[in-house]
Amino acid sequence: MREWAAKGLIFFGDDVLCTEGGLIVAKVCGLMSRMKNPPVNVIELCQALVRIPSVNPDGDPGCDQTGEAACAAYVGEFLAASGAAVELDEVEPNRPNVIGRFPTDPSADGKPKPRIVFAPHTDTVSVGGMTIDPFSGELREGRVWGRGASDTKGPMASMLWALHEMRADIPALPVEVHFAGFMSEESAQLGSQHFARTHGPYDFAIIGEPTDLKTVHKHKGCLWADVHTTGVAVHGSIPEKGVNAIVKMSVLIQALDTEFRQILKDVGGEDEWLGCSSINLGMIRGGTRSNIVADQCVLRVDMRTTPGLNHAGGAVQVLTDFVRRIDPSASVEPLPETFPLDTDAQNPFVQRLIECGSEVTGAPWFCDAAFLAAGGTPAVAIGPGSIAQAHTKDEYIAADDLESGVDFFVKFLKSWKA
Repeated sequence: MREWAAKGLIFFGDDVLCTEGGLIVAKVCGLMSRMKNPPVNVIELCQALVRIPSVNPDGDPGCDQTGEAACAAYVGEFLAASGAAVELDEVEPNRPNVIGRFPTDPSADGKPKPRIVFAPHTDTVSVGGMTIDPFSGELREGRVWGRGASDTKGPMASMLWALHEMRADIPALPVEVHFAGFMSEESAQLGSQHFARTHGPYDFAIIGEPTDLKTVHKHKGCLWADVHTTGVAVHGSIPEKGVNAIVKMSVLIQALDTEFRQILKDVGGEDEWLGCSSINLGMIRGGTRSNIVADQCVLRVDMRTTPGLNHAGGAVQVLTDFVRRIDPSASVEPLPETFPLDTDAQNPFVQRLIECGSEVTGAPWFCDAAFLAAGGTPAVAIGPGSIAQAHTKDEYIAADDLESGVDFFVKFLKSWKA
């Protein structure tokens, strides 16, 4: 496959993708035979995806091959070869979302069909510390090994292969079927936020995550925030003349670790699937030298929040009110927040997934589903494989799970046929 060309062109076999208004749009759908070494089954597709480095560049990626461009281009080629019109929507330089829109026949009543989107993410976490070749895609012991095999190139492969198998039937379905591969899920979720703003809302979104094919209709949100205390710096030999910001923070730490945990339970309640909201006191820094009374201290907290806490005013407000009650001079600086997911289990699309053999559940982690839901698209997370393998030093997904994922998504699509 020839990737990003100098003039913004991508070639799918003989078909040209050209830029228009910052977007890269497929002009003609290709054929699977035009792909170089096309995969012949979902296992080979998963292997091919794992072999394309797409490490999120934030933090310490553990390698010099970062970004989602190559993975998005390959997925786009596969989608085009399966009959979809493809768009590479660049969110950050060389970091696009990949979107595939399958053709759809007019509805019998002439009204627009409901739109559904299959939406895994194309980036992976760091490969630092891995004990296997992160990009081997080796098939061994009935498993595909490598970074992203579980999270989420395996679920993505099952979705893509199901769409490929159903490509001839999709146009006649009473729903319009799209695919979106999001960049940046592993840090900041920029891809899903951009997609929700510019392409939504949809009638339903199926976010690809390794959930053992259970339907995650609720998950916790996440707030990182910095709590600041201030003091008065003086020479360390006369500490009584100053005000120590670290000592002030110690009072807050004790209160946050005890009283505030109970407040989270009382205010947010206990969710049937998620339990109570939580707080972790994760990082602290303060002072400048050991012989100077500290005039500043910062505590970073990680709060995992339930829909109940969100409905009761939200994590930022509850945390700020508590901190100021304990220390009126302290302040809270919120960092970007991910909101909890709370999709109604009675949603007809969710019920259809259940009828196909899934079951509803909740999750302590968060994903792109929350940002689509915030943009007006009911969303769930579902896919083959186990979250226990995500981000591990020897990540893998079972080949049987990949095939089960294809069977499930094909069954879901076929359930729409009259």
